[in-house]
Amino acid sequence: MTTVGDAEDTPHYHGHRERLRSRFREAGEAALADYELLELVLFRSIPRRDVKALAKELIRRFGSFAEVLAAPPSRLAEVEGIGDSVVTDLKIVEAAARRITRGAVAKRPLLSSWNAVIDYCRTAMAFADKEHFRVLFLDKRNGLIADELQQTGTVDHTPVYPREVVKRALELSATAIILVHNHPSGDPTPSSADIKMTRTIGEIAEPLGVRVHDHIIVGRDGHASFRGLGLLE
Repeated sequence: MTTVGDAEDTPHYHGHRERLRSRFREAGEAALADYELLELVLFRSIPRRDVKALAKELIRRFGSFAEVLAAPPSRLAEVEGIGDSVVTDLKIVEAAARRITRGAVAKRPLLSSWNAVIDYCRTAMAFADKEHFRVLFLDKRNGLIADELQQTGTVDHTPVYPREVVKRALELSATAIILVHNHPSGDPTPSSADIKMTRTIGEIAEPLGVRVHDHIIVGRDGHASFRGLGLLE
């Protein structure tokens, strides 16, 4: 039998949690703000505390749900109330998102599933706090042979070694490659150094039978395609 004392002892946030879960079940993630979706994740990590304020603080500090997931563990740990278990749970969700988007391109011709390629690249790299340079290696049917992170740099520079990129393509018997890197500034506009590096890789690769299909730059503000911008022939 429920007593008055039991009702008074029930934490106020229990009803809020159930209402949020119900809205998610009935209307999906589109019905929730970023901080509310984050609350749903935090419910499981912090079961005995109201996490609404914490979710809002994370969004305020990092910018969005996706940026919270992509934030370095060390920066997440700077937020009061975030311990190792919360960081681990957030990184599990981030890893799941990457697996899902990678699965969408893994066994399909990449050039006929371009939106999936862009989604994968943005999920993998758009919100990183340092520049990463990766290469997608393709077979003669434009299927994905391998996706490899080649270099990690600073906030505005990544060292790229064109001959090493082409050497790796030949080792994998790839006939085409897609270059991908991120701009932590958020602006995906190619720099003059990006353009020069891409042309150098193309000049080395083409005579060896390896085509540079595209160079994609991703950032918080979107993406840029070298082919779409007319920077690749």
